[in-house]
Amino acid sequence: MSLALSSLRSHFVKHLTSHNPATTFSSFRRRISRPPPPYFFFSSFPPPKKAQQPQQPPSRLNITAVSYSTHQLSNGTAVVDDSFTSPYLSVRICCPRRVSDVLSESLLCFGASSTTVDEQDLPETDGEIWISSTFDVNQDVKDCISRAADSIGLKGLPNYKVEMHDHTDWIKQTQESFHPVEIKEGLWIVPEWRNAPDLQAINIILNPGLAFGTGEHPTTKLCLLLLHRLIKGGEHFLDYGTGSGVLAIAALKFGAELSVGFDIEPQAITSAQYNAALNGIGPDELLLSLVPTKNGPHFESECQDSYDSKIIAEKDKYDVVIANILLYPLLDLADRIVSYGKPGATIGLSGIISEQVPTVTKHYSQFLEDINVTMMDDWACISGTKKTAPSTS
Repeated sequence: MSLALSSLRSHFVKHLTSHNPATTFSSFRRRISRPPPPYFFFSSFPPPKKAQQPQQPPSRLNITAVSYSTHQLSNGTAVVDDSFTSPYLSVRICCPRRVSDVLSESLLCFGASSTTVDEQDLPETDGEIWISSTFDVNQDVKDCISRAADSIGLKGLPNYKVEMHDHTDWIKQTQESFHPVEIKEGLWIVPEWRNAPDLQAINIILNPGLAFGTGEHPTTKLCLLLLHRLIKGGEHFLDYGTGSGVLAIAALKFGAELSVGFDIEPQAITSAQYNAALNGIGPDELLLSLVPTKNGPHFESECQDSYDSKIIAEKDKYDVVIANILLYPLLDLADRIVSYGKPGATIGLSGIISEQVPTVTKHYSQFLEDINVTMMDDWACISGTKKTAPSTS
């Protein structure tokens, strides 16, 4: 729903490419790997200009980061990091239409900076479709495409074309790509640099920054709609794989007493903290913690302050738990995800496509009852009530 990410590849790629369940979690459509490319550093945006009349954003556009760094000259002038003038690679990938969405998301996980599914290029009856993507010039494009294709079970390397382009005004491009998103009547996700269309609505202000969760993706929308139905006031909510913090922030705005967000990425914690501050939410309302992983960050060093073992150890505490990740971590971590909910708690699961629903519902039926499924653009959100005692069948 995050994106100069460097510590996930050694862990997740191993499991994805071998088709084994991942043993940790994250907001998985985030960019997962390598030292951050030059134009993706977390900072704050300049003061927003007067909002222009919104234009329709490109169809199904995924921008994995919208943050950048600036420097102050002695005269006080802000200068954008020189790395913004770096050239980039434009890559077009041909794939079966049926996997275009999930491959597009997977490309982001393995190194693409942005992806756009070019639906307008081919007739609806055509079996193939093009995905336009951008990469940092130092990225191994073939390796990224190969891993992304393998992670979704696509046999063989898709055909692709690579072109080098001169620098783009990344700041302007990414800001123009994000617009206020109406989740439902009276509920908006508003980029930090835009004006809220409806000041009387519940407005969640976001700088997408380093973490997945802008409100544009169907899974984020489905989870927000689920939260809106569930939160009546006073609940404790766990966002398992918090990314930008959008769900945790939304729960508090809906009336929850406490939100807690877990992630394995320090950048996600940074992003969620920043977004909480944008919405006037303090650390007493939103608790954020890194979760240790076998090959993840060294918590005794730079990450120690963001790691709270007490929060992580508290089970059977939450009225609502939502994990918006992907299939393999959802399956592998099912007992852990459910363990955080109280008996009778609602557990929400998303980040999966429609054809994966039977697998997830079957796996979680030992933990949940009254299971429901909602769909949006072939993406799914599964919810159910935690059983008093797990089934032994």
